[in-house]
Amino acid sequence: MIGFTAPFALWALPLAGLPLLTRWLRSSSVPRLDLRPAEGVSRAVDRGLTAAGVIALAALIMGLAGPYLRGGSLPYRGMGTNLVLLIDRSSSMDDTFAGRAPDGTDESKAAAARRILQDFIAGRPDDRIGIAAFSTAPLQVLPMTTSRSAIAAAITAQSERGLSQTDVGRGLALAMQMTRDASAMGSRAVVLVSDGAAVIAPEVQDLVRELALEQQVNLYWLYLRTEGARSIFDPGAPGEADSPQTRPERHLHLLLQRLGITYRAFEAESPEAVAQAVAEIGTLESRPILTERSLPRRDLAWLCFLAAALAAALLTAARALERPFAPRRPAPLVRQP
Repeated sequence: MIGFTAPFALWALPLAGLPLLTRWLRSSSVPRLDLRPAEGVSRAVDRGLTAAGVIALAALIMGLAGPYLRGGSLPYRGMGTNLVLLIDRSSSMDDTFAGRAPDGTDESKAAAARRILQDFIAGRPDDRIGIAAFSTAPLQVLPMTTSRSAIAAAITAQSERGLSQTDVGRGLALAMQMTRDASAMGSRAVVLVSDGAAVIAPEVQDLVRELALEQQVNLYWLYLRTEGARSIFDPGAPGEADSPQTRPERHLHLLLQRLGITYRAFEAESPEAVAQAVAEIGTLESRPILTERSLPRRDLAWLCFLAAALAAALLTAARALERPFAPRRPAPLVRQP
Protein backbone atom coordinates (compact mmCIF):
# COMPACT_ATOMS: atom_id res chain seq x y z
CA MET A 1 0.00 0.00 0.00
CA ILE A 2 1.34 3.43 -0.99
CA GLY A 3 1.57 6.34 1.43
CA PHE A 4 2.94 9.88 1.19
CA THR A 5 5.12 11.85 3.59
CA ALA A 6 3.91 15.21 2.19
CA PRO A 7 0.47 14.52 0.70
CA PHE A 8 -0.38 18.24 0.48
CA ALA A 9 1.98 18.45 -2.53
CA LEU A 10 -0.50 16.37 -4.54
CA TRP A 11 -2.75 19.41 -4.82
CA ALA A 12 -0.33 20.66 -7.48
CA LEU A 13 -0.95 17.66 -9.76
CA PRO A 14 -3.39 19.58 -12.04
CA LEU A 15 -0.37 21.67 -13.13
CA ALA A 16 0.85 18.58 -14.99
CA GLY A 17 -1.83 19.31 -17.61
CA LEU A 18 -0.17 22.57 -18.71
CA PRO A 19 1.61 20.94 -21.70
CA LEU A 20 -1.84 20.03 -23.05
CA LEU A 21 -2.89 23.67 -23.08
CA THR A 22 0.13 25.48 -24.48
CA ARG A 23 2.90 24.80 -26.96
CA TRP A 24 6.44 25.25 -25.79
CA LEU A 25 8.31 24.55 -29.09
CA ARG A 26 9.32 27.30 -31.46
CA SER A 27 6.51 28.61 -33.66
CA SER A 28 6.88 28.13 -37.38
CA SER A 29 7.26 31.12 -39.71
CA VAL A 30 5.27 29.30 -42.36
CA PRO A 31 1.67 30.58 -42.38
CA ARG A 32 -1.18 28.09 -42.12
CA LEU A 33 1.03 25.07 -41.50
CA ASP A 34 -2.12 23.13 -40.68
CA LEU A 35 -3.11 23.22 -44.37
CA ARG A 36 -0.35 20.76 -45.13
CA PRO A 37 -1.27 17.04 -45.17
CA ALA A 38 -1.06 15.38 -41.73
CA GLU A 39 2.12 13.34 -41.41
CA GLY A 40 2.10 10.35 -39.03
CA VAL A 41 5.66 10.61 -37.71
CA SER A 42 5.33 14.32 -36.96
CA ARG A 43 2.04 13.74 -35.16
CA ALA A 44 3.59 10.94 -33.09
CA VAL A 45 6.58 13.12 -32.17
CA ASP A 46 4.29 16.00 -31.20
CA ARG A 47 2.14 13.78 -28.99
CA GLY A 48 5.18 12.08 -27.50
CA LEU A 49 6.76 15.39 -26.53
CA THR A 50 3.48 16.57 -25.02
CA ALA A 51 3.25 13.35 -23.01
CA ALA A 52 6.85 13.80 -21.88
CA GLY A 53 5.98 17.25 -20.57
CA VAL A 54 3.00 15.87 -18.63
CA ILE A 55 5.11 13.03 -17.21
CA ALA A 56 7.93 15.39 -16.18
CA LEU A 57 5.62 17.66 -14.20
CA ALA A 58 3.52 14.86 -12.72
CA ALA A 59 6.56 12.81 -11.66
CA LEU A 60 8.23 15.87 -10.11
CA ILE A 61 5.13 16.68 -8.07
CA MET A 62 4.74 13.03 -7.01
CA GLY A 63 8.37 12.95 -5.92
CA LEU A 64 7.90 16.07 -3.80
CA ALA A 65 4.93 14.34 -2.11
CA GLY A 66 7.31 11.59 -0.90
CA PRO A 67 5.60 8.33 -1.94
CA TYR A 68 6.57 5.09 -0.22
CA LEU A 69 5.41 1.50 0.10
CA ARG A 70 4.18 0.84 3.62
CA GLY A 71 6.06 -1.80 5.59
CA GLY A 72 4.44 -4.76 7.24
CA SER A 73 4.97 -8.43 7.82
CA LEU A 74 4.74 -11.53 5.69
CA PRO A 75 3.81 -14.87 7.27
CA TYR A 76 6.01 -17.79 6.30
CA ARG A 77 7.08 -21.21 7.53
CA GLY A 78 10.52 -21.47 9.04
CA MET A 79 12.56 -23.56 11.49
CA GLY A 80 12.77 -22.42 15.09
CA THR A 81 10.62 -22.04 18.18
CA ASN A 82 8.57 -19.67 20.31
CA LEU A 83 11.13 -18.85 22.98
CA VAL A 84 11.05 -16.80 26.18
CA LEU A 85 14.41 -15.97 27.77
CA LEU A 86 14.09 -15.55 31.53
CA ILE A 87 17.24 -13.80 32.78
CA ASP A 88 18.33 -13.57 36.42
CA ARG A 89 19.27 -10.00 37.34
CA SER A 90 20.27 -10.58 40.95
CA SER A 91 23.51 -8.95 42.09
CA SER A 92 25.40 -12.28 42.12
CA MET A 93 25.13 -12.38 38.31
CA ASP A 94 27.53 -9.42 38.17
CA ASP A 95 30.32 -11.59 39.61
CA THR A 96 32.55 -13.89 37.59
CA PHE A 97 32.28 -17.68 37.62
CA ALA A 98 35.01 -17.59 40.26
CA GLY A 99 32.72 -15.59 42.55
CA ARG A 100 34.71 -12.34 42.32
CA ALA A 101 34.02 -8.92 40.89
CA PRO A 102 35.29 -8.60 37.28
CA ASP A 103 38.80 -7.17 37.12
CA GLY A 104 39.05 -6.79 33.35
CA THR A 105 40.46 -10.25 32.64
CA ASP A 106 37.31 -12.31 33.32
CA GLU A 107 33.80 -11.28 32.35
CA SER A 108 30.86 -11.53 34.68
CA LYS A 109 28.32 -14.31 34.39
CA ALA A 110 25.72 -11.78 33.20
CA ALA A 111 28.06 -10.38 30.51
CA ALA A 112 28.97 -13.85 29.27
CA ALA A 113 25.32 -14.86 29.10
CA ARG A 114 24.36 -11.69 27.20
CA ARG A 115 27.16 -12.15 24.68
CA ILE A 116 26.37 -15.81 24.04
CA LEU A 117 22.63 -15.21 23.82
CA GLN A 118 23.18 -12.42 21.29
CA ASP A 119 25.17 -14.80 19.07
CA PHE A 120 22.53 -17.51 19.57
CA ILE A 121 19.70 -15.21 18.47
CA ALA A 122 21.63 -13.85 15.49
CA GLY A 123 21.88 -17.37 14.10
CA ARG A 124 18.14 -18.15 14.48
CA PRO A 125 16.18 -15.74 12.26
CA ASP A 126 12.92 -17.70 12.44
CA ASP A 127 12.46 -17.71 16.24
CA ARG A 128 9.79 -15.62 17.95
CA ILE A 129 11.48 -14.44 21.13
CA GLY A 130 10.36 -12.69 24.29
CA ILE A 131 12.54 -11.40 27.13
CA ALA A 132 11.75 -11.42 30.85
CA ALA A 133 13.96 -10.65 33.84
CA PHE A 134 13.68 -11.12 37.57
CA SER A 135 15.42 -10.19 40.78
CA THR A 136 13.32 -8.75 43.61
CA ALA A 137 10.30 -8.94 41.25
CA PRO A 138 9.71 -10.24 37.71
CA LEU A 139 9.59 -7.85 34.75
CA GLN A 140 8.47 -8.35 31.16
CA VAL A 141 11.22 -6.67 29.17
CA LEU A 142 9.96 -7.49 25.67
CA PRO A 143 6.85 -9.38 24.48
CA MET A 144 7.32 -12.11 21.91
CA THR A 145 8.46 -10.63 18.62
CA THR A 146 10.45 -11.39 15.47
CA SER A 147 12.26 -8.02 15.49
CA ARG A 148 15.96 -8.83 15.86
CA SER A 149 16.87 -5.23 16.66
CA ALA A 150 14.33 -5.09 19.49
CA ILE A 151 15.50 -8.43 20.89
CA ALA A 152 19.16 -7.41 20.76
CA ALA A 153 18.37 -4.10 22.49
CA ALA A 154 16.35 -5.88 25.20
CA ILE A 155 19.24 -8.24 25.98
CA THR A 156 21.75 -5.39 25.99
CA ALA A 157 19.54 -3.50 28.44
CA GLN A 158 20.15 -6.25 31.01
CA SER A 159 23.62 -4.79 31.65
CA GLU A 160 22.31 -2.65 34.52
CA ARG A 161 23.37 -3.86 37.95
CA GLY A 162 20.92 -6.22 39.59
CA LEU A 163 19.31 -6.31 43.03
CA SER A 164 19.93 -8.62 45.94
CA GLN A 165 16.91 -10.94 45.90
CA THR A 166 15.87 -13.72 43.48
CA ASP A 167 12.13 -14.20 42.92
CA VAL A 168 12.58 -17.05 40.47
CA GLY A 169 9.11 -18.54 41.08
CA ARG A 170 7.18 -15.49 39.90
CA GLY A 171 9.71 -15.06 37.12
CA LEU A 172 8.88 -18.54 35.81
CA ALA A 173 5.17 -17.81 36.06
CA LEU A 174 5.60 -14.61 34.03
CA ALA A 175 7.69 -16.36 31.34
CA MET A 176 5.10 -19.11 30.93
CA GLN A 177 2.30 -16.54 30.67
CA MET A 178 4.24 -14.80 27.89
CA THR A 179 4.16 -17.98 25.78
CA ARG A 180 0.43 -17.42 25.31
CA ASP A 181 1.44 -15.03 22.51
CA ALA A 182 3.20 -17.85 20.65
CA SER A 183 2.29 -18.63 17.06
CA ALA A 184 -0.23 -21.40 16.45
CA MET A 185 2.42 -23.55 14.79
CA GLY A 186 5.65 -24.30 16.61
CA SER A 187 6.88 -25.45 19.99
CA ARG A 188 7.04 -23.25 23.08
CA ALA A 189 10.14 -23.04 25.22
CA VAL A 190 11.36 -21.14 28.27
CA VAL A 191 15.08 -20.82 28.97
CA LEU A 192 15.91 -19.85 32.56
CA VAL A 193 19.36 -18.26 32.86
CA SER A 194 20.28 -18.04 36.53
CA ASP A 195 23.12 -18.65 38.97
CA GLY A 196 20.91 -19.36 41.96
CA ALA A 197 17.44 -19.77 43.37
CA ALA A 198 15.36 -18.99 46.44
CA VAL A 199 12.54 -20.52 48.43
CA ILE A 200 9.34 -20.52 46.37
CA ALA A 201 6.04 -20.10 48.22
CA PRO A 202 3.55 -23.00 47.87
CA GLU A 203 0.96 -20.84 46.07
CA VAL A 204 3.59 -19.74 43.53
CA GLN A 205 4.59 -23.36 43.00
CA ASP A 206 0.94 -24.21 42.27
CA LEU A 207 0.74 -21.29 39.79
CA VAL A 208 3.90 -22.41 37.98
CA ARG A 209 2.63 -26.00 37.80
CA GLU A 210 -0.74 -24.86 36.43
CA LEU A 211 0.82 -22.64 33.77
CA ALA A 212 3.31 -25.32 32.75
CA LEU A 213 0.53 -27.83 32.10
CA GLU A 214 -1.62 -25.23 30.35
CA GLN A 215 1.07 -24.00 27.95
CA GLN A 216 3.00 -27.30 27.59
CA VAL A 217 6.30 -25.48 27.36
CA ASN A 218 9.72 -27.08 27.06
CA LEU A 219 11.69 -25.76 30.02
CA TYR A 220 15.48 -25.42 30.15
CA TRP A 221 17.50 -24.21 33.12
CA LEU A 222 20.95 -22.86 32.28
CA TYR A 223 22.49 -22.91 35.75
CA LEU A 224 25.58 -20.68 35.87
CA ARG A 225 27.30 -22.40 38.76
CA THR A 226 29.80 -20.34 40.72
CA GLU A 227 33.09 -22.00 41.57
CA GLY A 228 32.67 -23.91 44.81
CA ALA A 229 28.86 -24.02 44.70
CA ARG A 230 27.09 -27.35 45.10
CA SER A 231 25.79 -29.08 41.98
CA ILE A 232 22.03 -29.25 41.56
CA PHE A 233 22.49 -32.93 40.63
CA ASP A 234 24.26 -33.76 43.93
CA PRO A 235 21.78 -35.31 46.41
CA GLY A 236 24.22 -34.82 49.27
CA ALA A 237 25.52 -37.24 51.89
CA PRO A 238 23.11 -39.28 54.00
CA GLY A 239 21.92 -37.30 56.98
CA GLU A 240 23.04 -33.97 55.47
CA ALA A 241 20.58 -31.08 55.71
CA ASP A 242 18.63 -30.96 52.46
CA SER A 243 15.79 -28.44 52.43
CA PRO A 244 14.64 -25.53 50.25
CA GLN A 245 16.21 -23.18 52.80
CA THR A 246 19.63 -24.84 52.81
CA ARG A 247 19.81 -25.90 49.15
CA PRO A 248 17.32 -23.80 47.16
CA GLU A 249 18.93 -24.53 43.77
CA ARG A 250 18.60 -28.29 44.15
CA HIS A 251 14.99 -28.03 45.30
CA LEU A 252 14.14 -25.72 42.39
CA HIS A 253 15.58 -28.43 40.13
CA LEU A 254 13.40 -31.03 41.82
CA LEU A 255 10.32 -28.82 41.48
CA LEU A 256 10.91 -28.31 37.76
CA GLN A 257 11.33 -32.06 37.29
CA ARG A 258 7.87 -32.63 38.77
CA LEU A 259 6.00 -30.15 36.55
CA GLY A 260 4.97 -32.83 34.04
CA ILE A 261 6.61 -31.09 31.06
CA THR A 262 9.83 -31.53 29.09
CA TYR A 263 12.61 -30.21 31.31
CA ARG A 264 16.40 -30.23 31.11
CA ALA A 265 19.00 -28.58 33.30
CA PHE A 266 22.50 -27.57 32.19
CA GLU A 267 25.29 -26.67 34.59
CA ALA A 268 27.89 -24.27 33.23
CA GLU A 269 31.05 -23.23 35.10
CA SER A 270 32.61 -21.14 32.31
CA PRO A 271 31.61 -19.06 29.27
CA GLU A 272 32.60 -21.99 27.05
CA ALA A 273 30.25 -24.31 28.90
CA VAL A 274 27.47 -21.72 28.56
CA ALA A 275 28.02 -21.59 24.80
CA GLN A 276 27.88 -25.39 24.53
CA ALA A 277 24.65 -25.56 26.53
CA VAL A 278 23.01 -22.82 24.47
CA ALA A 279 24.02 -24.59 21.26
CA GLU A 280 22.45 -27.84 22.51
CA ILE A 281 19.23 -26.02 23.41
CA GLY A 282 19.19 -24.57 19.90
CA THR A 283 19.49 -28.05 18.41
CA LEU A 284 16.61 -29.32 20.53
CA GLU A 285 14.39 -26.38 19.61
CA SER A 286 14.70 -26.39 15.81
CA ARG A 287 11.25 -27.37 14.55
CA PRO A 288 8.80 -26.08 11.93
CA ILE A 289 7.25 -22.79 13.00
CA LEU A 290 4.79 -20.37 11.44
CA THR A 291 6.30 -16.95 11.92
CA GLU A 292 6.48 -13.53 10.28
CA ARG A 293 9.10 -11.75 8.25
CA SER A 294 9.22 -7.99 8.56
CA LEU A 295 8.97 -5.92 5.37
CA PRO A 296 10.62 -2.50 5.73
CA ARG A 297 9.13 0.67 4.28
CA ARG A 298 10.43 1.33 0.74
CA ASP A 299 10.94 4.86 -0.55
CA LEU A 300 9.55 5.50 -4.05
CA ALA A 301 10.43 9.19 -4.41
CA TRP A 302 13.66 8.37 -6.25
CA LEU A 303 11.68 6.56 -8.97
CA CYS A 304 9.52 9.64 -9.48
CA PHE A 305 12.54 11.93 -9.71
CA LEU A 306 14.22 9.53 -12.13
CA ALA A 307 11.13 9.52 -14.38
CA ALA A 308 10.99 13.34 -14.21
CA ALA A 309 14.68 13.60 -15.09
CA LEU A 310 14.35 11.25 -18.10
CA ALA A 311 11.30 13.09 -19.40
CA ALA A 312 13.04 16.46 -18.95
CA ALA A 313 16.12 15.12 -20.73
CA LEU A 314 13.94 14.09 -23.69
CA LEU A 315 12.38 17.54 -23.86
CA THR A 316 15.80 19.20 -23.61
CA ALA A 317 17.10 17.07 -26.47
CA ALA A 318 14.04 17.95 -28.59
CA ARG A 319 14.58 21.64 -27.91
CA ALA A 320 18.26 21.39 -28.82
CA LEU A 321 17.54 19.50 -32.06
CA GLU A 322 14.91 22.02 -33.04
CA ARG A 323 17.35 24.90 -33.61
CA PRO A 324 19.53 23.41 -36.38
CA PHE A 325 16.45 22.70 -38.46
CA ALA A 326 14.74 26.02 -37.82
CA PRO A 327 14.11 28.01 -41.00
CA ARG A 328 16.76 30.62 -41.66
CA ARG A 329 15.67 34.19 -41.94
CA PRO A 330 16.37 35.74 -45.36
CA ALA A 331 19.35 38.04 -45.52
CA PRO A 332 18.40 41.73 -45.43
CA LEU A 333 18.39 43.53 -48.79
CA VAL A 334 21.22 45.96 -49.28
CA ARG A 335 20.33 48.99 -51.37
CA GLN A 336 22.74 49.95 -54.04
CA PRO A 337 23.86 53.54 -53.95
